[in-house]
Amino acid sequence: MKLTGAEILMECLLEQDTEVIFGYPGGTILNVYDTIVKYRDRIRHYLTAHEQGASHAADGYARSTGKVGVVFSTSGPGATNLTTGVATAYMDSSPVVFISCNVADNLIGKDSFQEVDSTGIMLPITKSNFQVTDVNRLADTVRKAFAIARSGRPGPVFIDILKNVTAETAEYEFIPRKDHKTTGALQTLYERNMADFRIPSIDEEDIDLLVKMIGESKKPMLICGGGVVRGRANEEFDRFANIVDAPTAITVMGGGGIAGRNPHVTGMIGMHGSQASNIACDNCDLLIAVGCRFSDRVALDPESFASQAKIVHIDIDRSEINKNVQTDHHIVGDAKEVLRMLNERLTQQDHTEWKKFVFSHPTETVYEEGGDTLTPKQVCETIARLVPADTIVSTDVGQHQMWAIQHFHFDYPGQLITSGGFGTMGFGLGAAIGAKVGNPDKTVIHIAGDGSFRMNCNELCTEQYYNIPVITFVFDNGTLGMVRQWQNLIYGKNFSETTLDRGPDFVKLAEAYGLHGRRVNNQKDLADAITDALECGEGYVIDCVLDMDEMVRPMVGGGDHITNFMKI
Repeated sequence: MKLTGAEILMECLLEQDTEVIFGYPGGTILNVYDTIVKYRDRIRHYLTAHEQGASHAADGYARSTGKVGVVFSTSGPGATNLTTGVATAYMDSSPVVFISCNVADNLIGKDSFQEVDSTGIMLPITKSNFQVTDVNRLADTVRKAFAIARSGRPGPVFIDILKNVTAETAEYEFIPRKDHKTTGALQTLYERNMADFRIPSIDEEDIDLLVKMIGESKKPMLICGGGVVRGRANEEFDRFANIVDAPTAITVMGGGGIAGRNPHVTGMIGMHGSQASNIACDNCDLLIAVGCRFSDRVALDPESFASQAKIVHIDIDRSEINKNVQTDHHIVGDAKEVLRMLNERLTQQDHTEWKKFVFSHPTETVYEEGGDTLTPKQVCETIARLVPADTIVSTDVGQHQMWAIQHFHFDYPGQLITSGGFGTMGFGLGAAIGAKVGNPDKTVIHIAGDGSFRMNCNELCTEQYYNIPVITFVFDNGTLGMVRQWQNLIYGKNFSETTLDRGPDFVKLAEAYGLHGRRVNNQKDLADAITDALECGEGYVIDCVLDMDEMVRPMVGGGDHITNFMKI
């Protein structure tokens, strides 16, 4: 049948089982928005306050559900407003398809109104991107984009469609996603273009060698990275940690890759890692990292990192192997399948004495109880005590992010949603909205700092209009806390431009958007506010007053040895 390009796009989204779009209309994408009306009973559209909010919402949706998120935007500033969200998804391997429309073919290259080279801008921060100039190629391009986004190591894909393509017509046949790889020209397209994105086959000799190394190890240690979460390999990893009987650290992105209450878990590793994790890393004789990039926040000094250990890296992306840390052995493959193969071959290990040494060091930081103000640990513990155990936690970036990861237990993939690689302040609220849309039956909370919350608090209007009951906790210390901490410890207490002695009043802000708000200074008032927020079933902002000089502990300076904890 013959359809317009706009109709073909919407039909292709139905092929992909898309249920939700986050977006913001504009001139070049109006043909698509004109068509959306006919699909409202099959695909829901959420109008956000800003394109960046839409990008974070689709990202949060993707991370929490394991599905591909979808974003619509117009050209020019609409597309460039997506870039922070695209880069955030790229750094954390989140499958999102960003779809923007550009000016018509006869206006391309003429500095036309709201024209920009979108694909050029997106090139370094996407897994792949496309510009569609021929309506006859639109359907296969969309199909390919989704396949790339979800295959191998997932990631964002950008599609730029010229406006005239959305109005022109072409023959279209609905092809369910399950049939894409075996249907005519699509089969050829998959075979020709998907080779670089397929999951590599696993070398069984590599598996057998690692089994041997584990059997010979007296002091093994595991690191659970974001690849375990993205690959939904949590059950396999949990079993692996139990069989190897090894202390297990998590990266920022690894939260939920192993049950947070598993007795082998030593907490976070790296710059703000626990003493148990960092000391174990420095003393182990075998380090096995699964789905971990060995970023500069984990392997702070690559030369001395795990210097007594043989290092083994398991990752789906061959380009990550030996990129930051030199390995003694590696296995390229999907974490879920690699772990399954290992678990089948391994016999139960016993490392009681090694674990006794590791767990003689703290796995969490002990904070002072505080005086007239709340402490970060009090806030986290009160929240954890009162919300359901399976609550999804979205964070922004800064001290509050580290406190949340240190003190909450994440038990399944998608329970923690945070910007680890790009460190995007303002990420949390949009991501929480997307997570709640994708998981309507779960409680979703948003942990923010007062600096981060200012950046994208405009999305409270999205939360209110669509009745998306996210509970936001603002860790309000009146400063850009993590930057102040560095200024305090490294820059001679020169607190340049980090004090936030200005509005808004977050309670009044929430009320202005038609939501509930409350400021709290102690645990009792916090507990009352949480109970009220859970019972009211609507959006809620709880402003938690903290001391300005609270710090994240422990801390290792950038580039330092992993056990060189700073005196705080």
